[in-house]
Amino acid sequence: MTEEDRTNRVLTIDHGNVLELRLNRPEKLNAIDDAMFTELIDAGERLAHSTSVRAVVLSGVGRGFCAGRDVSALSNSNIRHGKGDRPADRITNRSQHAAWLWTELPMPVIAAVHGVALGGGLQIALGADIRIVSPDAQLSVLEVRWGLVPDITGTYVLPRLVGLDVAKELTWTARLVNGEEAVRLGLATKLAEDPRKEALSLAKTIASYNPEAVRAAKELLSSSLMRTPEKQFLAEESAIASLRGTKNQLESIAAYLEKRSPTYDDPRDG
Repeated sequence: MTEEDRTNRVLTIDHGNVLELRLNRPEKLNAIDDAMFTELIDAGERLAHSTSVRAVVLSGVGRGFCAGRDVSALSNSNIRHGKGDRPADRITNRSQHAAWLWTELPMPVIAAVHGVALGGGLQIALGADIRIVSPDAQLSVLEVRWGLVPDITGTYVLPRLVGLDVAKELTWTARLVNGEEAVRLGLATKLAEDPRKEALSLAKTIASYNPEAVRAAKELLSSSLMRTPEKQFLAEESAIASLRGTKNQLESIAAYLEKRSPTYDDPRDG
């Protein structure tokens, strides 16, 4: 076993009600190998059952967020690894799950992107609810360079963020997009000179509100593009009925009127 094999690919940092997951392969610009896929999925699946974590931040150690899949894993014998590894109860294969699971988590997920976010690394960032990028970040839908297509949920998520025509242009050219253009196109949410600091600050702000309301809002907003107006309005009605009059909702009002910080119970269900 090499020294690299003994290193955790994903570091977990506890910031109270905010949990930070840091891609940790800096000598490879956090390129994704099989071990990193495994640790990302394991971390995400643990979070799926957490009631105490109110927001998650994804970041990268070193000079960049993630350079995409490790080039050594792109041989003909490995590029098909996603086929056939989709459990019956899941819509994603293993590599897709490493990006899509952030969408499925009940709490908000914020990606802090500096340096590069390329190929699979960009697709993992696209799975977050919010992306904060540095102005000089370099983002790219890189797969065509290797004779491939985006296959970690990017072909579904990308058109919904930037529009179909822009998604095609980015995919067919593999061109680099800096942070400013990424925000302009909709690839990213906002700019920050220090994306990690900004993401942690935003996560802590989100974590200061009723966690049941925040989770309900994520479910409503994330599902809105896949529902008819009628079903979305019924979902809103159900969500507000489940929140109104609860201990946490009443605490929100009391804390605001009394000009103090609220104290919330964790959600009942993970």
